[in-house]
Amino acid sequence: MYDEDIYKIWKQITSGAICCFLLVWAYFSFLSPMINVWQQSKSGEAELAHAEFSRQIATCEANAKKESAKALAEAEVIRAEGVAKANLIIGDSLKNSEAYLRYLYINQLADGNNKTVIYVPTEATLPILEANRMK
Repeated sequence: MYDEDIYKIWKQITSGAICCFLLVWAYFSFLSPMINVWQQSKSGEAELAHAEFSRQIATCEANAKKESAKALAEAEVIRAEGVAKANLIIGDSLKNSEAYLRYLYINQLADGNNKTVIYVPTEATLPILEANRMK
């Protein structure tokens, strides 16, 4: 009777060991490659999603730069139009107003600032240049 109990226990242990061996063999033979394939597909999907989001971010940044450049260009055009209008106003106001220009000239001379060089136009409207003045 004692031998029969040992035989039953031995039979249970060996059948359990065989079952464990078969489970481990099935895992490494079938399940492990399938799990590896599944993991690789998931990591590939993650990389693809990351690349897609990176592309979207780059596109958004490029669009922001484009809009900024358009706004800066519009601001520059508006500034240039303002300068052009101011030049027209100043030019129109200085036409036929030689008395005012002489007044400004005399005031500049009266200040006595010796560091300022003033070129007086001649009859041919060409200034007299002082090439040797700075030596």
